[in-house]
Amino acid sequence: MTSEYRHTPVLLAECLEQLELKPQHTFLDCTLGFAGHSFEAAKRLGPEGLLIGIDQDEVALAAAAERLGQIPEGQRPQLKLLRGNFGDMDELLVAAEVPGIDAVLFDLGVSSVQIDTASRGFSFKENGPLDMRMDPGKQTLTAAEIVNTYNAADLTRIIRGFSDEKWASRIADFIVRAREDAPIETSEALVDIIKAAIPASARRAGGHPAKRTFQALRIEVNSELTVLRRGLDAAVRWLNPGGRAAVISYHSLEDRIVKDTFASFANRCTCPPDLPVCVCGKEPVLDIITRKPLLPTPQEVERNTRARSAKLRVAQKR
Repeated sequence: MTSEYRHTPVLLAECLEQLELKPQHTFLDCTLGFAGHSFEAAKRLGPEGLLIGIDQDEVALAAAAERLGQIPEGQRPQLKLLRGNFGDMDELLVAAEVPGIDAVLFDLGVSSVQIDTASRGFSFKENGPLDMRMDPGKQTLTAAEIVNTYNAADLTRIIRGFSDEKWASRIADFIVRAREDAPIETSEALVDIIKAAIPASARRAGGHPAKRTFQALRIEVNSELTVLRRGLDAAVRWLNPGGRAAVISYHSLEDRIVKDTFASFANRCTCPPDLPVCVCGKEPVLDIITRKPLLPTPQEVERNTRARSAKLRVAQKR
């Protein structure tokens, strides 16, 4: 396996503990990647279990299949590795003839592989084309199209709304002004524009000045928040009674959606608050296991800086 597909799974021990995987369970990894979490989960499922992995990236699926194949045959669960988007979970699981699942994991955001591959355009540290599509074979909208065609108001809305960038309006104005001279086609060109837009004093703190804008563009290109809501709703439907859902998020927008979705399934009552008893009859679907998200230890962050902003939330199907 090439080094570019080596990946350190975030909050691995916490995920394994919270998912409570057992032999014969059916486990769904919605963001399979290089199978960092699934490789360890597979050992707990045993030969009678079923491991389902979903990923949009064909190369990642092949890498995951190779790695999972390293588990001895007598210990390896049945594998179903599906190419697609977890937002299309219903269609994927129906086609795979899966009756239900006992545990599901979402490890959100962009993968290490995608960040480290300059040609994918996700990284603000490496020069490459402004692409940012998680599934280039099926998606048409790219970051370059957004940067070169959206008006200043829409760019501001995206950058501010999807990243909480305080300089969003100024960055949008600089982008519109720069593209009048020539199209903005590379990550390096966009980084230079962002750096010019943010005052020098503000660039000295808060990490790389382009981080938030690149995050916002990636979310817009891939409709990540809409897909997340759809995927979480589907996961709750597919969970068997007693099954658990675990979600690792990396920024506040994702974490808020996960928290609110779990809360909505844990409190289904729609009765007016002044009614003394519930009359709507809508029973809770989930129990929330983690009232506060689980965070990586300082030791994990030191080993893997990409774990720094991770938050893990877990809920259980009633």
